[in-house]
Amino acid sequence: MKKYFTSLVLTLIACSWASFTVLAQEADSTAAPINENEKIAKELVNPNTTLGLMAFPIDYVHYKGTAPGASSQNGLVINFQPSLPIPLSKSVNLFVRPLIPLHISQPTMGEQGFSQQGVNLGNISADVAVGKTWPSKFISILGVFGSFPTATVEALKAPHITLGPELMLAQLTDWGGIGLLVNHSWSVNSPGGVDAPLSPEYMWATNNGTEASSVTAGQYFYVVNLRNAWQITGQPTWAFNHKASKGNRLSLPLGTGVSKVTKFGKLPVKISLQYWYYVASPDMFGAQHQVRLQIAPVIPLPW
Repeated sequence: MKKYFTSLVLTLIACSWASFTVLAQEADSTAAPINENEKIAKELVNPNTTLGLMAFPIDYVHYKGTAPGASSQNGLVINFQPSLPIPLSKSVNLFVRPLIPLHISQPTMGEQGFSQQGVNLGNISADVAVGKTWPSKFISILGVFGSFPTATVEALKAPHITLGPELMLAQLTDWGGIGLLVNHSWSVNSPGGVDAPLSPEYMWATNNGTEASSVTAGQYFYVVNLRNAWQITGQPTWAFNHKASKGNRLSLPLGTGVSKVTKFGKLPVKISLQYWYYVASPDMFGAQHQVRLQIAPVIPLPW
């Protein structure tokens, strides 16, 4: 059954990408000049951009691990991450970026083994940061990151509220850009829901999440600009749990993909498809393969 589920999800993702590609080609020929789409694509390489973005990352994840049944588990989550920068000066912007996950299907492990959670809200995270673009096209962003136990079922709920600093460094180039985001978060409250099954994010925690949390995490990214608003890109996320047992601390994928900016009517939309392979993942239960389809309309700022 899991084999058919995996094939179905991958087929749906492939069909979605093919459909958007066809629509993109039609939109390019009828809606707007290609050079305008290229301009938007290049501007979106800048993490300190003043363009508004309403991103919908859709993630399919296949898991592995030493826990019984771990290697036959799959998950599907639809995220929503709006970014509406507030310009403070010509080169300085304020960002408030929540990440809201909706789990369509998510494996959790309890005393009776794995079970699949249905459609449920996940744990919301957010960052508040200030970014500056320097004359050398070097970008620095400094802020605060937090995660909150907002899941609608105990099986998915985080054991802690976490909070900590965040730093991003990036360099824009003639061919694209590269960058690294790092944050570190500590638990700021007593753990809750410790008798519930644990989702993959918290499988690593010792004593079922009853200890204080200390996690260093982030994202690396690169973008190579191509013609006609196409780009080669990768934006994998990684994490290191300092409180986890040996072999269950690091989650690190290598990833690559393609993206394109097109217009649907007058609305610019960035569409990307990426594949991540985890070279390091928690031994007991962690991700092995991840496919991310992201649809991100580019919108005018409301201010």
